[in-house]
Amino acid sequence: MAASEAAGVRYRQVVPPGRSWSGIVISGETIRIVDLVGEQAVDFLVFSAADKTERYDAQLTLLTRGNTAITRDTRLLSNRGHELMMVTSDTLGAHDTLVGCCSAEANTVRFGEQARHLHSCRDNFLIELAKHGMSKRDIVPNLNFFMPVPVEEDGRLAIIAGTQQPGHYVDLVARMDVLCVLSNCPQINNPCNGFDPTPIEVAIFGQSAAD
Repeated sequence: MAASEAAGVRYRQVVPPGRSWSGIVISGETIRIVDLVGEQAVDFLVFSAADKTERYDAQLTLLTRGNTAITRDTRLLSNRGHELMMVTSDTLGAHDTLVGCCSAEANTVRFGEQARHLHSCRDNFLIELAKHGMSKRDIVPNLNFFMPVPVEEDGRLAIIAGTQQPGHYVDLVARMDVLCVLSNCPQINNPCNGFDPTPIEVAIFGQSAAD
């Protein structure tokens, strides 16, 4: 983070491998998510802080964007058609909002019964949502930062390795007061984390500091 940005930081936290985080980002503030080591997926949900029944809508976001990749200038829309956040900076260039989060059920189907009890992003979401009086009913199709998922010619989705270069980041400016919930993905059975989850950093700073 540049010195000018560091001066405006009101919050910074390193999220260990496989752990979760949540927090309020005030309208006009920017949240930066940094892939510290490289090749680490981050699952992300966002809700209106004033009314948490208003939340990220992947389908409406993609319909409006006209592209399956989330990147700079993408408006993250809510289930009521309001802009929750906007991606203002993106050093990677393509993030996923199609495949959702890993879970006990998905792990079992893809990797066998031995994977059922592995910690998952769904578990992390449940941990963080409970802190805000929310539950599994509030888990909707999510964003996956630093996780490119190309659509192949036959229409299949391909989960591939992310970039190994450390320090990639994405900035999102809040268009209203929002609750952000993320899982530093613990997945060890597919290449989205290079089969070895690593830490990330979350920072929140004022809009002027991000310019």
